[in-house]
Amino acid sequence: MSNVTKKDLVERISDRTGLTQVDTKIVLESFLESLADTLQSGNNIEIRGFGRFKVKKKNARTARNPRTNESIQVEQGFKPTFEASKELRKRVNDKMMGIDQQRQGE
Repeated sequence: MSNVTKKDLVERISDRTGLTQVDTKIVLESFLESLADTLQSGNNIEIRGFGRFKVKKKNARTARNPRTNESIQVEQGFKPTFEASKELRKRVNDKMMGIDQQRQGE
């Protein structure tokens, strides 16, 4: 499996919609910018049938550097997270199980 880049997404969406790649890139970048702005303002985003983007607070803690075994203090912060919907999890699982079964049959 390989990673899909923003360029790949633009090409796929452009092919499906008939929009130019330039217009598709503008739409995709606008969506991503809106997503980031919403999370930065402390709000969650829910896309029904897909999932939910939210920000989780991470408390300050003491961690250990595995190379040096030295203890370090990690400051509190915020972390954007994604939680897939039941529908998306089922869709991905069904597809991946089919791929896995095909590989085992080879």
